Amino acid sequence: MEARNAKFQIGQVVRHRKYPFRGVIFDVDPTFANSEEWWSSIPEDVRPTKDQPFYHLFAENAETTYIAYVSEQNLLVDESGKPVRHPDVPNVFSGMKGGNYIMRTEHAH
Repeated sequence: MEARNAKFQIGQVVRHRKYPFRGVIFDVDPTFANSEEWWSSIPEDVRPTKDQPFYHLFAENAETTYIAYVSEQNLLVDESGKPVRHPDVPNVFSGMKGGNYIMRTEHAH
């Protein structure tokens, strides 16, 4: 499997193409790096390919906040400009600039 360049970046706010949630990216895997069990639990008709970047998100929907792991093909840029209310956001990011979150220096690789 050959890794593709990631289309989205850490700190970018994105939303899911099919499901009603959005979030801020805090890590990127060049290709699928979760468990086989997790991948198999995705319904086959919407299961993404593994040879694309996958993103770790501090995610939120109308009811709750959580961590999401989403394939690049299922993400779109969130144009709302609204902050993400996930409680871990202030631990990793220092604020927003131009619609993107700025990673705290102690978390930057």
